[in-house]
Amino acid sequence: MKFKDLREFIAFLEQRGQLKRIKVPVDPELEITELTERMVKTGGPALLFENVKGHDMPVAIGLFAHHQRMAWALGVEHLDELTARVRKLLSLVEGPPQGLMNKLKVLGDLMGLAKAQPKLVGKAPCQEVVHTGDAVDITKLPNIKCWPLDGGRYITLPLVITRDPVTSKRNVGTYRMQVLDARTTGMHWQTHKVGAKHYRAGEAQKQERMDVAVALGGDPATIWTGSLPLPPDMDELAVAGVLRDEPVEVVKCKTVDLEVPAQAEIVLEGYVVPGELRPEGPFGDHTGYYSLAEDYPVFHVTAVTHRRDAIYPAVVVGRPPKEDYFMGKASERLLLPVLQKVLPEVVDINMPAEGIFHNLVLVSIKKDYPGHARKVMYALWGLGLLALAKTIVVFDSQVNVQDLSEAAWRVTNNINPASDIVFAEGPLDDLDHATPTPKYGSKLGIDATAKGPMDGRQRPWPPEIVMSDDIKRLVDTRWRDYGL
Repeated sequence: MKFKDLREFIAFLEQRGQLKRIKVPVDPELEITELTERMVKTGGPALLFENVKGHDMPVAIGLFAHHQRMAWALGVEHLDELTARVRKLLSLVEGPPQGLMNKLKVLGDLMGLAKAQPKLVGKAPCQEVVHTGDAVDITKLPNIKCWPLDGGRYITLPLVITRDPVTSKRNVGTYRMQVLDARTTGMHWQTHKVGAKHYRAGEAQKQERMDVAVALGGDPATIWTGSLPLPPDMDELAVAGVLRDEPVEVVKCKTVDLEVPAQAEIVLEGYVVPGELRPEGPFGDHTGYYSLAEDYPVFHVTAVTHRRDAIYPAVVVGRPPKEDYFMGKASERLLLPVLQKVLPEVVDINMPAEGIFHNLVLVSIKKDYPGHARKVMYALWGLGLLALAKTIVVFDSQVNVQDLSEAAWRVTNNINPASDIVFAEGPLDDLDHATPTPKYGSKLGIDATAKGPMDGRQRPWPPEIVMSDDIKRLVDTRWRDYGL
């Protein structure tokens, strides 16, 4: 299955009872959040608010807030199909190249990224209506205020498109944008994100301005790739083309030198001025806490283009699980086979909602030698954005790390704190409020594997309590006899 644009995906979800239209007037400040929150918590449908107070555009939210909807968005029935597809492609890679980033590049070649490069078109639905100059007013969009202490209304599901000032490589990232006035927003480029890297490069080159385009909507695979942690020189739009099995159509912007997805609902064109910063925030973030006001770059809007009947896509983040958890889980499943190519001892990995991804990583391994668990911890801390992981817990191969009850039972039973806990220091996520030093602090590694003679342990490790297979078979065959 594949979807040309957002409205095709909405129609698909509605046919399957996974989308509810809300026809009564609803306030974009807080009320949309509370309704969305209740749907996500109960596994309810996506929502299409058709009557947003003060605005003409409907708001679509919760589109990815379920494992099934997330799988459909990427063209599969189950996310494990995505994992299997990537694993099959990677089986064609023999020997080098080494390293996670190089493996991802090889994977890109195998997936046909060259064939899936975006297709430039001359006319696009996202430019049916064009506003420039004095007609630009982004406050007319149904931007939402999610939480009571937020600094204002925010654009929460944008595809922010920039080019590296040095290499001209495109990046597409999802970064929240606080609406400051009719023609400016904040641009929340966190330190370790590619958008921030482009901004720093612009500062180093003393650029007067850096073009930026922001797409809202498009086909669901393209929307999702903005959150995918890819290498800086791998084009998210090409990856979306692979997932969709056809190139993403793009169109040149009206006022800046960038291309945007032609099937987007709304596009904001503009620029940032390297060195220009303004306070942004507070914002109720995916950590479950507010990120406080800090200085961030300013996005100046030069044009707003949109479809005549545009739908405004949004997402609510906050104390997990929220919609971004399901989007991140898809990334985890996609990247697991790539991680296993670099660390073949890894059996499975889980970044649970409660750990907001970078706070807790559970990993099971085939343990072969003393210190193997520690080797995996340090290796993970050296791989891409896993460098931001604050806590890594390593388990034996048979442990189901997707089962948090089993993981908690194992770790509390299996650790001797004096010998099985490792402290390290390194970079942390910008949003980590616990460390006294912003963006840098302490990390925790826990070896929750069983210990034996090879670990220097003399005391025998006890066997687990499990029923024998012959008794299980006996009970299976006599089940009807019991009258149960």
